[in-house]
Amino acid sequence: MKIAVDAMGGDHAPEHPVAGAILAADTLGAEVVLVGQESRIQEALKRHSSAPDVSIVHADEVIEMDESPATSVRRKRNSSIHIAAKMLRDGEVEGFVSAGNTGAIMVIAKLYIGTINGVDRPALAVILPSRRGRTILIDVGANINPKSHQLVEFGVMGSLFAQTILGLSNPRVGLLSIGDEASKGTELVRSAHSAFEVSPLNFLGNVEARDIYSGDADVVVSDGFTGNVVLKTSEAVVETMLHLLREEFSKSRLNVLGARIARSAFTSYRGRVHYAEFGGAPLLGARGLSVICHGRSSARAIMNGIRVTMEYGRHHVNDRIEEMLGGLVLDANSQRENSELDEN
Repeated sequence: MKIAVDAMGGDHAPEHPVAGAILAADTLGAEVVLVGQESRIQEALKRHSSAPDVSIVHADEVIEMDESPATSVRRKRNSSIHIAAKMLRDGEVEGFVSAGNTGAIMVIAKLYIGTINGVDRPALAVILPSRRGRTILIDVGANINPKSHQLVEFGVMGSLFAQTILGLSNPRVGLLSIGDEASKGTELVRSAHSAFEVSPLNFLGNVEARDIYSGDADVVVSDGFTGNVVLKTSEAVVETMLHLLREEFSKSRLNVLGARIARSAFTSYRGRVHYAEFGGAPLLGARGLSVICHGRSSARAIMNGIRVTMEYGRHHVNDRIEEMLGGLVLDANSQRENSELDEN
């Protein structure tokens, strides 16, 4: 699979995106196209003695992490994000991975890539660890003020993603709220609850944030603002816990010895909870395969973002989303026609 990697995206560009692309080419067999300022990419490639044969597409401009998405997208039309998105639109690549400015990626995706049939708005989905395995949280930043029917769309996309990537036959879908009662939550949540109840999804009802990690739901649906807060809080908790553990283990020789004995267990624990192991967040519902990685992504995180892109394409997730959402539209139209006949 041919994948464009935004070599200029993220806090550690181009070093980490380039290193991650090399890892993906070596270990996953990915065909990678590095998009960005060629001289800087070539300099980063020189640091890798056994770099595979990756191609480079030059892009003059870089949209920085702290730039306004709307302004930068208008002014920097030759940015690495623009060029990579156009390559995806034109079929030159099958996937696009970036750790760059999320807002700019969303704007450019809307302008150049568009959505698949039946999708009103694409949504970002992440895989989080739970006691029972893994849970998908959707949306985590693409849609700050969605409508209730769009939350149902997110549920459909998240459910299909869980089926294909997590291998679940009938994923349990929950709606994030402040209590499990149907009457709890904002007006949006209450309206969405009613819409979910008549959907074909395996809807559990409202769930709380703790249910994401208990594993009581396989897919948790949220608006992008709340989902992003949950995600970043979760990342901070994990990093704080790992930091505190390192501090405690360094306080005495006995603790250091204990840390050495338990090293494999803690390495395994870190692998289960650290964001780098889960890759990026796929932009479900957008045409093509777009995955947005964390701005602080390491080379390993970039590689895993490429891995997620390849899995996403291999399982034809977009085709299945289009098919299921098309069925929902037909059902809704049929119900509307039947209602009109009854009234007449």
